Amino acid sequence: MGHPSMPPTYSYPSPCSKNSRSSQIQPYTPNDNLNNALGSIRVLGLELIAHELEPHLNTVLANIKEKKKGAAEQVVISGILPILALSLRSRGPLTLPTAKLVAELAKESVVRKGFGDAGLAPALLSVLTSLDQELLLHAARAISRMSCDSSKLQHLLLRRGAVPRLVAILLRFPDKEALEEVCLLALCNISGMGVAEEAGMVWERGASVRPGETVFHAVSPHTCDVASSVTLVCVSQWAPGQYAVNIEVFQRCSSSFWSLHGNKRNARWFPFSRLGSFSNLLKMIKFSTRSVPGTKSLRNRVFHTFL
Repeated sequence: MGHPSMPPTYSYPSPCSKNSRSSQIQPYTPNDNLNNALGSIRVLGLELIAHELEPHLNTVLANIKEKKKGAAEQVVISGILPILALSLRSRGPLTLPTAKLVAELAKESVVRKGFGDAGLAPALLSVLTSLDQELLLHAARAISRMSCDSSKLQHLLLRRGAVPRLVAILLRFPDKEALEEVCLLALCNISGMGVAEEAGMVWERGASVRPGETVFHAVSPHTCDVASSVTLVCVSQWAPGQYAVNIEVFQRCSSSFWSLHGNKRNARWFPFSRLGSFSNLLKMIKFSTRSVPGTKSLRNRVFHTFL
């Protein structure tokens, strides 16, 4: 990585799936406490009575957080995902605890692969119009996790208008760092970058070069201590109420790397913060929900974003 002979493409691994459980349902030891909670959600779910359902949602959440053996598989077998989608869409007192649970379930590959068929993608997107910042945080985190390693869910979220909703949150809450970071990570994962939360990306606002532009950047150091990735997200207004979002990744090499290779560079390389860098532009989002091209790779699409 970083050698001048490298072609102008960059293949992102899927670090978010690195530590994920197998996508195949594994044998498990029955957990009666969890089974009772899942059964109650399945039976009572359509009524959405908060004081009856919330304790059961919390029981499932606790089991998933504690990574109880077989808990994720029990959730899949129980068939409660459509009920969770219904709870999110209801926008009632159960919406927040449900969003917390869905965000935690989205960590589990065996569960999140069923999110699309269960209707959880549009249900989560409906939540993104809320003014409740805690609810927005959990919903955006669920979207980031579910799109991390699934091109199917990335396409679905794009078609359903995830990008303009996430951008609207960035513009509406400019001083809320946690909310800002999770929305930026969600945008990156919808673009197909596959960035795990464990990557430790720390986002900062950068300097804008033109009016109506908002710039964010984050650095992900490589373990070899030779290169690092710089992710640049630029949101710019190009018409009233319409925004373009560009996501660009620079592979930045240390001065020791260039010394080792005799400071050789070609036209594909250019200075970035005094270090050599290789740029991969994810022309992800100038986005129109009415006209999403269906043939090109997500990495090469340019969409129009209507907010």
